[in-house]
Amino acid sequence: MNSETALITGASSGIGLALAREFAKNGHSLILTAPKEEELRAIASNLSADFDIKVGVIPADLEDPESPKRIHDAVLRDGERIDIVVNNAGLGYRGNFWDITLHDQLSIVRVNIEAVMRLTHLFLPEMISRNRGRVANTASIAGFEPGPLLAVYHASKAFVLSFTEALATELEKTEITVTAICPGPTDTDFFPKAGMVDTNAFQKAHVMAPQDVAAIGYRGIMRGDRTVVAGGSNKALVFARRFLTEGGQARLNKKFYEKAKPQSRKRQRGDIERKAEEKQLSE
Repeated sequence: MNSETALITGASSGIGLALAREFAKNGHSLILTAPKEEELRAIASNLSADFDIKVGVIPADLEDPESPKRIHDAVLRDGERIDIVVNNAGLGYRGNFWDITLHDQLSIVRVNIEAVMRLTHLFLPEMISRNRGRVANTASIAGFEPGPLLAVYHASKAFVLSFTEALATELEKTEITVTAICPGPTDTDFFPKAGMVDTNAFQKAHVMAPQDVAAIGYRGIMRGDRTVVAGGSNKALVFARRFLTEGGQARLNKKFYEKAKPQSRKRQRGDIERKAEEKQLSE
């Protein structure tokens, strides 16, 4: 049994759920948060049975600015100690900036930026007092460049990446590590929720399974890496874009987020995730 307890946001699906399984597989106790209590309790029951670990749940919608404090208060009330905070919950919408409602754009900011800040600010002082702990923030390769048609999403991930790297430097003389996990396109509910299943990003790009992203992310967190770019193709993409102008990067990403031609629309959400699950079961 690993002695470090992890709090994971956005833990009911996608990379968050895969991270929960990865931490559970390695013997960590867990506290999981996401909006729907019933889903969380089912996941907690399965993880506890599969890996013989303690799993708690705190239902919370991180679009509500008060949710981080409620999560923190619940942890204190239950007498839990959080050793690892994984700020994974994320949100995005595809479209021209002016076509997406301000309400939806601000929701991205609240979940992707404000909730990360609030939760980190609440839990970090306790880590500092112990001089031990880990913070992991799910950023994205989107954080490295501008993204027309996902302008606010890219900007939010740029914030997460910059915030993480700065915080890691502020804490470099302590035993606390801060890690930015930077996946590329991943087969999660992000794509249907953002209206992007029929885009080039999902249909034609190299799309990873959330299980693979989580395994890479977990190893990076436990090593204390500052930045973890998941997957060789994503590393190459991030490196190659150093040689493009910002305008060139933006135009490339705009094509990435445009609709794929009908004959190219062969992938469905879950295809890649299921193949990875089948592979894991056969091993």
